[in-house]
Amino acid sequence: MTDHAPAGQTPLNADLAQRVLSEVGQNVYLCYQCVKCTSGCPVAEFFDWQPNQIMRALQLGDADIALHSTTPWLCASCQTCTTRCPQGLDVTAIMEFLTREALAQGVKPAVPQVATFNRAFLREVRLWRRAYELGLMAEMKLRAGHLTQDLDLGLRMFRKRKMPLLPHAAASPRRPKPVPGAAQAVAYYPGCSLHSTATEFDLSARAVAETLGLALIEPKGWGCCGSSAAHRADPKTGQRLPLENLALVEQSGFSEVTMPCAACFNRHKTAQVEARHDQADTAAAGGLPGSAGQAGVRVSTFIETITRHVEPQVIAAKVKRPLNGLRAVCYYGCLLTRPPQVTEAQHPENPTDMDELMAAVGVEVLDWSYKTACCGAAHSLTRPDIVLSLSGNLIEQARAAGAEVVVVACPLCHLNLDARQFQMAIAEPMPVLYFTQLMALALGLPDKAALHKNLVDPRPLMREKGFL
Repeated sequence: MTDHAPAGQTPLNADLAQRVLSEVGQNVYLCYQCVKCTSGCPVAEFFDWQPNQIMRALQLGDADIALHSTTPWLCASCQTCTTRCPQGLDVTAIMEFLTREALAQGVKPAVPQVATFNRAFLREVRLWRRAYELGLMAEMKLRAGHLTQDLDLGLRMFRKRKMPLLPHAAASPRRPKPVPGAAQAVAYYPGCSLHSTATEFDLSARAVAETLGLALIEPKGWGCCGSSAAHRADPKTGQRLPLENLALVEQSGFSEVTMPCAACFNRHKTAQVEARHDQADTAAAGGLPGSAGQAGVRVSTFIETITRHVEPQVIAAKVKRPLNGLRAVCYYGCLLTRPPQVTEAQHPENPTDMDELMAAVGVEVLDWSYKTACCGAAHSLTRPDIVLSLSGNLIEQARAAGAEVVVVACPLCHLNLDARQFQMAIAEPMPVLYFTQLMALALGLPDKAALHKNLVDPRPLMREKGFL
C-alpha cells in the first residue's frame, strides 16, 4: 500500500513494514529513533547505514536502502539492540528478515560471503547432522578465492589437534529409549565445537563435573543446533533442529540439559520460546497445541548447572590448589545473557555467576566494562577483519583493567580471543582460558585442564604462579 504524497515529498509505502510484521511479528512503526540500537552496536563502524536508519527506511518503505544495505548482512546477531530497545523490538530478527527478503526478491546479497557461509553451514548440517569445520572453511576459502587467508591459523590449530580431518557424522535414533540414571543426572550437550576446536573445554568440563559429584550423561544421537546460520537463513530449520535435540533429551528421561557452548544454549532457549509462543497461538485460535515436552526441558549453561547443583561450600572443600594471586577478568560474550526474555538472565549487562565461581577457587576477579561486549564470532569465516578489531580491543581492555588472563565460557569467544591473538600483532599475548580449565587446576586436575591445547600457552604463567 502506497500513500500518494504531494510533489517534493517522499511517498510512504507500508508494504515492507507489513511483511516484517507478518513474518517476524515486529511493528517497525514503534521505533521512535532513540538510536540505542546504533549507539550500542559493536559493528556499527562497518555499516553503510546505521541500524536506526534501517528502521526509518522500513517505516518509509524505502526498499532500496533496506534491501541493498550491507547492514543486515553484517549484523553480528549479538542481541545488544534487541536487549536495549525501549520499545521491545527484536531488531536482530528484523535484520535477519531483511537478508532473507533481499534474496527472495532477487537482490544480490550486499555481503556475498555471509550468504555463502549460511548456505555452506546448512549443507554441512544436512550431510552430517553436525558442523564440519574443516569442510566449511575449505568451501568458504575456495568460493571466495582467498585460499591463503587464515592458513596460518588453520596450521596452528592442526598442530594442536583442534581441527579433525574427517567429519563426525551423527545418526539420530528413531526411537530414543530412556537412559539408565537419567532422572538423577543432567544431559550433557557438548555441541559441535567441543568435539573439535574446543576439546579442552569438553575435557575440563567433564572432569570438573565428576570431581564435584555432578552426574553428566551425553545423549546419543544429538545433532547440530543450526547456530546463527540456520536462525538467520532458514528460521523453520533454526527452530526444528534444537527442538529435535530437546525431544531426544526429554524422551531419554532427562529433565535438564546443560550446554557449555553459548550459541547452542541461546539457540535452544530461543527455540523453546518460539515453540511456546506457537503453541499459545494455536490454542488461542481454537486448535490443539503440539507436544510441549521438548519445550519443557530445562536448558542451562554449564555455569548455571554448576551453581544450581553444587553448593559453594562443596566447591571450597574440593579445592586443592587455590589460584590465589591470579588476576582475571570474566568475559561472558553476547549469547549467554542476551536477550533476557530468552536467556532469563537476571543481569544481562552485568552477569556475575562466572565471577563467583572463579572467586570460589581463589582467582582475583577484576571488574571491567566489557563482560558482554561482542567478539565478532558470527564473522569468523566471513569478515575476519571485524573479528580482529573487536577481539583485539577486548584483549587491550582486559590488560588495561589489570588482568593477567581472560576467562571465557564459550568456544566461539575462545577461538577469537585465544587463537587469533597472533594475528592481532599484540606484543605480549594474554592467555585466554575456559573457566573449567581454571577450576580443573584448582581442583587438583592439571592434566584434565588440557592447557597444552591453548594457542596462547598459559603454562608459563601458571608455573610462575605456582599452580603447576
